[in-house]
Amino acid sequence: MMDIFFIFSGLILLVFGGDFLLKSAVGFANRMQIPRIVIGMTIVSFATSAPELIVSIKSAIEGHADIALGNVIGSNIANLGLVLSITTILCSIDIKKHFYKTDWPIMMFSSLLLYLFIGFDGVLGRVEGAVLFFFLLLALVFLFKFNRSSVDETSDEVIDKSPSLFKDISFLAIGGLGLWGGAELLISGSIEIAKQFHVSERIIGITVVSIGTSVPELATSIIAVIKKEKAISIGNLIGSNMFNILAVLGITSIIQPIHVMDNGLMNSDIFWMLAVSFLIFPLVFAPTKMKLAWKEGCLLISIYICFLFFTLF
Repeated sequence: MMDIFFIFSGLILLVFGGDFLLKSAVGFANRMQIPRIVIGMTIVSFATSAPELIVSIKSAIEGHADIALGNVIGSNIANLGLVLSITTILCSIDIKKHFYKTDWPIMMFSSLLLYLFIGFDGVLGRVEGAVLFFFLLLALVFLFKFNRSSVDETSDEVIDKSPSLFKDISFLAIGGLGLWGGAELLISGSIEIAKQFHVSERIIGITVVSIGTSVPELATSIIAVIKKEKAISIGNLIGSNMFNILAVLGITSIIQPIHVMDNGLMNSDIFWMLAVSFLIFPLVFAPTKMKLAWKEGCLLISIYICFLFFTLF
């Protein structure tokens, strides 16, 4: 009964945390006069990736490497197959040129880099983790320089005027803590329930934990769409996937090298992640150019359901 209470309490915290974080992101975007998609791919993405970071570090240190890696791989699949699909089913999203010029290439490069590092020997060591984190810093510098002068996404979005810098920072802190605490409660309850069914750590990480840590992205993206901040919605998801690999796994493996125990992560799960990440690119151009709508959302969620089916059965 307590586990169920943790799950519902976590969900409530995640929803409110997502709302506060979105307010902060919009405030910073307006104040700094940079594209909101950059804010979505940096501040919001880092905050919503905090649960993955804490869970992965804790899991790796305690000797649960499959949960640490499965959490990130599963979360990246869930961000695009579940969160993006629900978001686009609720409301179509117009895609800006940043997507194919910077955002998707960086996300895809990060995914391929992870496979290159861990796909052959099943180990993500400290040096490889440092390389991942170094590319994160390069990616952030590149995103800011490339996107700062390209403010072309304000035509159909509501702009909130933030009254003070202190309020923006307060919203950021409250939102981040809400997402972090909510995810911790949700994960704690979910893992205990999953353990009652005696499933492997890889299954727990790739499904229960990854879905739990993707709830912040889901809450933030839905709130963004409701408030017509669609650039933050897509930018948050792509940026979160980038952060999950370069920051979460980078920092985790620097602290504690990750040794894969379950071959399913390398023989199946990571290929699902690569496939879904790649699929987003052609979907942006077909059938409707530079737009993701309910049809693409239905396709993505169907793929995610297939992923869960083949993973669990």
